[in-house]
Amino acid sequence: MSDPHPARASEKEDKRTFLQKIAEFIHPGPDSKAELIETLVDAEDNEVIGTESRVMLEGVIRMADMTAGDVMVAAPRMDMINIAAPFDELLHLVIDTAHSRFPVYENERENIIGILLAKDLLKLQRAPELNIRALLRPAVFVPETKGLNDLLREFRGNRNHLAIVIDEFGRVAGLITIEDVLEQIVGEIEDEFDIEADEGDIFGLADHTYRVSGDTSIERVNEAFGVTLSRSDAENQFDTIGGLIAHEMGHVPKRGELHELAGLRFVVLHTKGGAVRWFKVSPADRARPTA
Repeated sequence: MSDPHPARASEKEDKRTFLQKIAEFIHPGPDSKAELIETLVDAEDNEVIGTESRVMLEGVIRMADMTAGDVMVAAPRMDMINIAAPFDELLHLVIDTAHSRFPVYENERENIIGILLAKDLLKLQRAPELNIRALLRPAVFVPETKGLNDLLREFRGNRNHLAIVIDEFGRVAGLITIEDVLEQIVGEIEDEFDIEADEGDIFGLADHTYRVSGDTSIERVNEAFGVTLSRSDAENQFDTIGGLIAHEMGHVPKRGELHELAGLRFVVLHTKGGAVRWFKVSPADRARPTA
């Protein structure tokens, strides 16, 4: 009896050549994440996928093994708001750090009572009689061991963009945002704080300090602050202030760290991709500014 569906049968035919079958028998598909990543690299080399696609796929694979503790901003470097702080102090913190959300604490930093959105400060400005407590959003707490895949799913499900990370003893270990998680897949995400500038830039702040891009040339810093920073030493030459400060400190600077050089105090405000994006700069003989 003839096959009533000859077309379907032909679709199921194994169209691999004999040599392809032998090659697949000798070299089976990847059986580990490392081999899978190598396969993606081969696919890029063979122009099967583009570079950006390969990087994102690698990010997805690597993220499966990462936890909130791997990506979080550690507690000492968290920018937080004291519920008892006056409005002007809150406003300066928002302007200086340019974050959109802040953990709010009462009495001590461990006692986080909610999250304040920067945009909600406008309500306080228009109606000073409002109680800041009424503006707080509930804080979400997650353990350090929380997998990034699960955390991203929860961020999407409950529409939260920030979570407080706690350690095994229930203490605040740090914070993590949805941006921190997504950057493990797509790389750096530019936001309103990431001002583009070919040669960096310098901005005056309300407290008479300055916000300086890590990409600012050393010559520009020398001219702006009337100092003499050297571009080179016996072994290295530097073009940007970020590169020079990192060399002077001997490690990749982290947010909140400070370094004094040539009579100036450089406080790290913002980092991305292992480099300083913004410093807060003031004369070294002034009281230490709030970063």
